[in-house]
Amino acid sequence: MTAEFLITTLIVVALPGTGVIYTLAAGLTRGARAAVAAAFGCTLGIVPHGAASVAGLAALMHTSALAFQTLKYLGVLYLFYMAWQMWRDTGGLALAAQESAGPLGPVRIAGAGILINLLNPKLTLFFLAFMPQFVDPGAAGATSEMLGLAGVFMALTFVVFVLYGLLAAQARDHVIARPKVLRLVRRSFASAFALMGVRLALAGR
Repeated sequence: MTAEFLITTLIVVALPGTGVIYTLAAGLTRGARAAVAAAFGCTLGIVPHGAASVAGLAALMHTSALAFQTLKYLGVLYLFYMAWQMWRDTGGLALAAQESAGPLGPVRIAGAGILINLLNPKLTLFFLAFMPQFVDPGAAGATSEMLGLAGVFMALTFVVFVLYGLLAAQARDHVIARPKVLRLVRRSFASAFALMGVRLALAGR
């Protein structure tokens, strides 16, 4: 593992994406515990992509238009579902801060985070394009090295997402105390999920 890998990974992880927005929403609307659960779920959602890359399935995703499009549009539908739930403010699987909706358990919050990253085909293709740059495919321990790099990527994802979520949780009381601000925050996150769904739908391989 090189310093270049760590720096590149930190940049990629820190860039706002669906996982970051979901974790921020969890921290703002549900607090620190929910933020950690969301970060954990988003991190677990990376596991299948990393495993697929190590197993060589990412190459299939890259060459099979049907496989890519199927996963892509499942991801698009889920992002739109999240956006709709947050906009309507009805709670459910998405993050809604409405106190009367009752608390969402950490398992459900983490589960939504898993789905967000699981249904993101770009993660698989990212591993396909990213990992080989730091691994010698002809080396005897190439598979172990890829697993190690994937583990580092996941660890950094969890740490960065938790930091994002805890910072958002610090502002939670100020947001909850102002219903108009809370409504604006919810709808801003809903719009962000919808825009990401549109971007994913329009994205090519």
